[in-house]
Amino acid sequence: MRARLVSAGLLVSCLLAWAGAANAAPRSNAALGTKLAQALRAPGVARSSAIAVELGSGKVVYARNATLPLIPASNEKLAVTYASLVSFGPAYRIETQVLGLGEQDAAEWHGDLVLKGFGDPTLSSLGLRRLAAEVRGAGIRLVTGRILGDESYFDTFRMAPGWKPQFFINESPPLSALTVDRGRYLGRTSRMPAHTAALLFRKALAEAGVRVVGPAVSGAAPVEAEAFPIASLLSPPLASILRFMDYESDNFTAEILLKQLGTLESGRGTTAAGALAVRGILGDYGVPLDGVRIADGSGLSRLNRLTVSTLVQMLRSAWTSPDFRDSFFSSLPVAARSGTLERRMIRTAAAGRVRAKTGTTRESSALSGIVKGRYAFSILQNGYPVAHWAARRSQDRFAAVLAAN
Repeated sequence: MRARLVSAGLLVSCLLAWAGAANAAPRSNAALGTKLAQALRAPGVARSSAIAVELGSGKVVYARNATLPLIPASNEKLAVTYASLVSFGPAYRIETQVLGLGEQDAAEWHGDLVLKGFGDPTLSSLGLRRLAAEVRGAGIRLVTGRILGDESYFDTFRMAPGWKPQFFINESPPLSALTVDRGRYLGRTSRMPAHTAALLFRKALAEAGVRVVGPAVSGAAPVEAEAFPIASLLSPPLASILRFMDYESDNFTAEILLKQLGTLESGRGTTAAGALAVRGILGDYGVPLDGVRIADGSGLSRLNRLTVSTLVQMLRSAWTSPDFRDSFFSSLPVAARSGTLERRMIRTAAAGRVRAKTGTTRESSALSGIVKGRYAFSILQNGYPVAHWAARRSQDRFAAVLAAN
């Protein structure tokens, strides 16, 4: 169960200004507000919202439609990043186990070996070779039974609600608690990740000098069976996983972490349970939830809704959290330097001074982050479709105005 790291009372100040946010900033910031309003103009954007606040005080310097629920695209990943760090902490690692069903007699294992996944999105063939070496190191040279790929820690729904059919495989490999090499096998993405993982582990065992008599199959280890732990492998720390996810805007990692949240919060490794967990965490930390709808972790779903006030409050909460502040913001790309912002805001005041998460779907364009450790901002723009080039140009101008101030 997650620890309560921050008092929601510390975060109330910026909420007071948002409930009735108008198009203009407070009078003391009128000049900056005017520049931001001008920067935000973009043709081909049906609906837009934006807010910029001072990170320390929460003082609003610009707001437009701050509580309007819009499709956030990959800005949804910010909610997963925040909730994961609150629940697990930056050092958290995800385990993969090899369990024995049967008994060992000298160099022989009489029974099956189970490769059990617990939702490590980084599990690779190299990791399987390390597990195979541990099996051999346990003195096992022959397995008389099968290799069982067990993905039962999560459900077996391969997509999330609200995804377009073409998103399957093209935008994310099939979702599973046991996926190796992101589902790639023999040059293609496998639609049966647990079975593929078992095949790859059987091969890794053979290369390590462990012969397996039975086939590689998928399925859950019998609950009533007494499983003997033989080998285990830990993922990189969560902070590293989140950095990859947000730099590359990786959909698969976000969906797997959402199911991970569901499992550890409620015992159910489902997208729906993960979404409830995220809402619960945001609410616990004083983040406004009016109009918020969490349908998936990646932002691919057309059912998602966030507000810029929710996103900026999330950013401010992370900023005031000493336990994960560095991990949260180091996961965000840097303007003109890295990740999905590497080619944006080049030769502007924002270059190297803005850390932010991008978001792009056919219906949505988004950018939310911090500027110079002084401002937090969020922009959500929707259209049917949205004019992506114009939207991004306006977002970059908005961030550059803040960076130059």
